[in-house]
Amino acid sequence: MEKQGFTTAIVHGDRNTGTEHGGVHQPIHTSVQYGFDRVEDLIGVFQGTKKGGFNYARQGTPTTAALERKITSLEEGVGTICFSTGMAAITATFLTLLRAGDHLVASRYVFGNTNSLFGTLRTLGIDVTTVDACNVEDVKQAIRPNTRMVFVETIANPGTQIPDLQGIGNVCRERGIAYVVDNTITSPALFKPKAVGASLVINSLTKTIAGHGTALGGAVTDTGLFDWSTYPNIAEEYRRSAAKEQGLLQIRKKGLRDMGAALSSEQAHTIALGAETLALRVKQSSDNALALAQFLEGHKAIGNVYYPGLKSHPQYEIAQALFSGASWLLSFELQKAERMIDIVNALELPIKATGLGDTRTLIIPVAPTIFFEAGPETRKAMGISDGMLRLSAGIEDIDDLIADFSQALKLAA
Repeated sequence: MEKQGFTTAIVHGDRNTGTEHGGVHQPIHTSVQYGFDRVEDLIGVFQGTKKGGFNYARQGTPTTAALERKITSLEEGVGTICFSTGMAAITATFLTLLRAGDHLVASRYVFGNTNSLFGTLRTLGIDVTTVDACNVEDVKQAIRPNTRMVFVETIANPGTQIPDLQGIGNVCRERGIAYVVDNTITSPALFKPKAVGASLVINSLTKTIAGHGTALGGAVTDTGLFDWSTYPNIAEEYRRSAAKEQGLLQIRKKGLRDMGAALSSEQAHTIALGAETLALRVKQSSDNALALAQFLEGHKAIGNVYYPGLKSHPQYEIAQALFSGASWLLSFELQKAERMIDIVNALELPIKATGLGDTRTLIIPVAPTIFFEAGPETRKAMGISDGMLRLSAGIEDIDDLIADFSQALKLAA
């Protein structure tokens, strides 16, 4: 049949590619080793001349491969590698494609653990410059002759800043620089970074794609837009493959196999099931986030509200032009920051917990928790105040959420 819709393609993806015994889902393959009738085939898998075979679960299983096909389809890429976590996917990308003496330009508005990883890269001789990626001119000015990569998030956690995604993509294409976009907050349900020229797309599968807070996972997808034959850091043993395969091949061999951050088949299966309702969950949670943001923006107890779906957001026009929704992530500040603890404790529905993209609404004070290690100077540069609260909107009934916030905010009067 003709090209299927977003959800139809996910729900019927396993059947369309073939399953054992007519199952509607791919089975969970728990084997670590995979045997062959002919030793020549085993050799071929090791050397890469036999496509589609498996030898050891650290490099993948039939179950993780099925999930990789799903993610590749969602991001309209040419291939995907799954990892045990989103941070493992980011770390593998940096450490396998960058070398001592290289330069990375990154948005200063990134996840706290990613920001911490930048410090590790610097100790390994990789220079990192963080810039205000909302301004493409800042990115241009930071680029040097040894700049190999630019890294951004589609919507920053927790400040919700949106980079000039298209402008940065144009610069990277003109200068032959790999463009890596973390799509975790938006997910392919709201945005495909391939549309702005991304070379690689990273997703923390734990969050939007899995969506139920029951499985950890991460993925790196190659969009097929970058010519890896021009990239100086590809090892000679991987240059024998087609140019479009070289980047992912090096990440799989050096990042997945050598570093060992393998995704288990059980977790891959859970993530694949969660992905089936991706579009439905994202629509409901995005609608809830917008309604909550509008309610909070109009409440006298609230100061700033940060949500890309609000017209007051600095990058509102970019969000409207590129995204089909503004996601479930919003942050806000109280007029009286000293009442923050009391008000959060008074909330009954939002769970006081870290994490994002769950079916349940989650809330956390940012500065004393997930960005505490970053320190006050870094938090200030990232636009994180001491009184900022981050909210990951779930799929609850919006009337219940607004009623809960209304009763809790009475304490601020």
